[in-house]
Amino acid sequence: MHKATQQSIPSYCRLSVTFTSQCYRKQKLQLKNEKNSIEDICRTDVNSCFPLGKYTSSCRNSVQYMCCFHQRGLSNMLLSVLLLLTLISCICGENPAIQVILSNKGLQYGKHAGTDWIQKNLQNFSLPAISGEVDIGLLGSIDYTLSDITIIKCDLPEPSVEFYPDATGLKTSISGLSFALSGGWVVDYKTLEDRGSFNMAVFNLNVVSVMELGKDPNDHLSVSSVRCDAEVGDVDIQFYGGVSSWVFQVFVKHFKGRIISEIKNRICPKVKEGIANLESHLQTMNISFDIDEALALDLPLTGLPLINASSLNLGLKGEFYNIKTHMEPPFKAQPFTVPEQQGYMLSVGLSEFTLNSASYGYYSAGLFQADINDSTILQHLHMHLNTSVVGLLIPQLLKMYPGLPMNLKVYAQEFPVFSFQLDAVKLGFQGAIKTFAIQTNGSQTPLFTLNVTEVLENLVKCGLQAVVFPNLNKKLGEGVALPSIKQAHLVNSVLKVKEGFITMSSDAAVLLTVTGFN
Repeated sequence: MHKATQQSIPSYCRLSVTFTSQCYRKQKLQLKNEKNSIEDICRTDVNSCFPLGKYTSSCRNSVQYMCCFHQRGLSNMLLSVLLLLTLISCICGENPAIQVILSNKGLQYGKHAGTDWIQKNLQNFSLPAISGEVDIGLLGSIDYTLSDITIIKCDLPEPSVEFYPDATGLKTSISGLSFALSGGWVVDYKTLEDRGSFNMAVFNLNVVSVMELGKDPNDHLSVSSVRCDAEVGDVDIQFYGGVSSWVFQVFVKHFKGRIISEIKNRICPKVKEGIANLESHLQTMNISFDIDEALALDLPLTGLPLINASSLNLGLKGEFYNIKTHMEPPFKAQPFTVPEQQGYMLSVGLSEFTLNSASYGYYSAGLFQADINDSTILQHLHMHLNTSVVGLLIPQLLKMYPGLPMNLKVYAQEFPVFSFQLDAVKLGFQGAIKTFAIQTNGSQTPLFTLNVTEVLENLVKCGLQAVVFPNLNKKLGEGVALPSIKQAHLVNSVLKVKEGFITMSSDAAVLLTVTGFN
């Protein structure tokens, strides 16, 4: 790919574009070696160039459709260019309107909170029974079962958790974990059966796990285990009770190897099981939320998670839409870059698109209009709405319609448009007020229409700068509870308006409980 062309493609697309173009060249070469024509691309398995979950069926159809253009005389060179451009549009997808960035500070805070929770709750945690057979040479074999295994003490060192760009995920490692267990034992040796209790100490357990983050076909965040290694340093076992516990203590060295192997072989499957359970939970999470009767918010991933050595970035669609029509707005989300704030745990970027999609959704639902009558004015301004009052400003009105009550219809002529500029929010609003005089028979006589665009814009601007943002920053500084996580609060938050988007940088306070951690 030409260098200038490559630089114009967002970084998160280049890897996929490279992969896809290589796949196309490989497929074309295969056809050439088989002495087939370029038209045979239309009959090849296009799915081979499309890893599961990254492309929609419409993209696949577009590729097949583009390939078949050659049958109408399109050159191979032009066909390749068109195909590549089609694939780029499919791979890159839409720009995210919301970006959520977890910094290394946030990752380490999560690690500390999780480690403290595990340390507090690991004691009295039960493990599944271990059964097996130990060969003791000429004496035969001993069948054993260790049951009711409970952790009674744990020396949990601080684990290492880091962003792992090589696997687009997280790498977790723990070294020197030691813990003490207690439980019951049952052994069978030929015709002899005996039982009692035991104490066991496991020393220097080391585990390394790599979890990959991705996007499933339904645009949920997905996780998968791509690597797990476990090693057990040593095990010490003491048998108690029973008639023959002192006899079997002699054979501890035969048990140790098997117990070490059992513990080692059970660790990684349990790690993978935990990651699989997390994946199942992520797949069932809602990514669309009803805000009210008119509006819903879509939050699917727009692309694969982006990970570097210091942060994780999730791009979300962030689109509000009218529940009844689900009509797409007549504008697209524009790309923006949220600056990394390593001094904060979390950063969220919200583009103009999100607010404007909400504005468009409400407008298309017919909600940007209101009727104002005498009772409304009397309640808020302690004055009447009639031609006598308005006639003080427009004398002709008082002469033509003396003493009649009035109605006002305030409405938006177009959907309001928000514009984010450095340290400022602007609102483009085309509104009008239609006035009516209410006749004695109840009919309404149109009077005049007043353009109120500039007035409303100034009122909104003053309200945002004087009231909304100061109060919002004050509230964010005090801490805001996250609605879906009762044990988490945002603290020390700062809201800033950038060119085209708003950023919120924040720390978090998390209180994990047994049920909350689940």
